[in-house]
Amino acid sequence: MNWTRIALAGAAAGVVTWIADFVLHGVVMGATYQRLGQVYSQTPANPAKFLAVSLAICITAALLFARSRGSWAAGWKGGLAFGFFLGLVIFFQRFYDPMVIDGYPYYLAWCQGGISMIDSLLAGAVFGAVIKS
Repeated sequence: MNWTRIALAGAAAGVVTWIADFVLHGVVMGATYQRLGQVYSQTPANPAKFLAVSLAICITAALLFARSRGSWAAGWKGGLAFGFFLGLVIFFQRFYDPMVIDGYPYYLAWCQGGISMIDSLLAGAVFGAVIKS
């Protein structure tokens, strides 16, 4: 395994998903989150923490992709397939919140699951483009 490529792919995907999350959560869903003050009552976090989490998740996912690289098609298309299956796992995990957070709207789990799927597809495409074999 080429550890440099794995780290590079994970870091690049981490930055890409961090920017996508800023746009999707901050711009597209921002008004929805403000309307749901009873659910989102915590103090906003430092954006650098979100970047750190995104990098950690994407580097771990890049390692998983690299270990299973032979199972996926070449290039970004193979990475996209990986991202789709990774996104399915994360998508269904999003339905945990409505079950445990009082007042958490069920439709919001669908929205956040969709955003997670977009993130996973973007990350997978980056993995496939950077990790060749």
